[in-house]
Amino acid sequence: MNQRSIPQLLDYQGSSPKPGDFDVYWERALHELDHQTLAYELVPAGFSSELAECFHLYFTGVGGARVHCKYVRPKKAGAGKGAGLVMFHGYSCDSGDWMEKVAYAAHGISVLAMDCRGQGGLSEDNLTVRGTTVRGHIIRGIDDPNPDKLYYRNVFLDTVQTARILMTMPEVDPERVGAFGCSQGGALTVACAALEPRVRLAIPVYPFLSDYKGAWALDITTSAYEEIHYYFRFFDPHHLREEEIFNRLGYIDIQNLAGRIQGRVLWVTGLADTICPPSTQFAAYNKITAVKDLLVYHEYGHEYLPYLSDRTLQMFMTL
Repeated sequence: MNQRSIPQLLDYQGSSPKPGDFDVYWERALHELDHQTLAYELVPAGFSSELAECFHLYFTGVGGARVHCKYVRPKKAGAGKGAGLVMFHGYSCDSGDWMEKVAYAAHGISVLAMDCRGQGGLSEDNLTVRGTTVRGHIIRGIDDPNPDKLYYRNVFLDTVQTARILMTMPEVDPERVGAFGCSQGGALTVACAALEPRVRLAIPVYPFLSDYKGAWALDITTSAYEEIHYYFRFFDPHHLREEEIFNRLGYIDIQNLAGRIQGRVLWVTGLADTICPPSTQFAAYNKITAVKDLLVYHEYGHEYLPYLSDRTLQMFMTL
């Protein structure tokens, strides 16, 4: 497939399988989450602003992990309930600086930005699994007999819990909550909007974690999907378990979740992306049946995209 041919990309439906019990798998996961408390702890942050109040927020996620978020809310007294935004970060990073969140708070939007378990932030990863990871998180739990041990199952559920907590905030209107993130954060934006249907607007930017088999068929040693290559290289060089492996990864493939989204979606992609190849992104985009728009940066890849910050702020202001 021509990675930069939009007509071809808009027809692409992905190469990875969808497990036969996929819907049962996620309904069971959401049932577990329904029994998880939405209680949280707020700790004033060292960062201060005349426009916003800044806090560290902690909650207990599935499996008992302590999950950390940055919470920034407007400092406008008597403003009533406003919009809310959950934010998700890129692979191995953290929830980012306070400043970008203050910009939203200055426009009346409360922001809750989650640290992924066991990555660059303060959230802990207490998952105990059998098997190796080689490197990275995609394959964490792939060799465990229990598919519920997949690392990203818990992270996807953390995104839902983060959104639900934000929806309980006294200053937030639960019907006016959006989701945003780039790369891994884009994938988590899709997962959050798919698993929490009240998310009204989702803006995923060049999302990761989609169409694993399609990514593997490309030159993934230079992409974010390289750990799949290394897994086969070290643990299944003859690909005797290829079908089993890709079926297992199908549980945490956002293209299999995308059809559940009910809110509006603005999908942002760069056609020169070699980190998360465009075809893997379109495999998920093409399965969205909700109202959606596509914003294409033809000469851009996995990088800073001009004017995007302004556009996303303006869109979330309409929530």
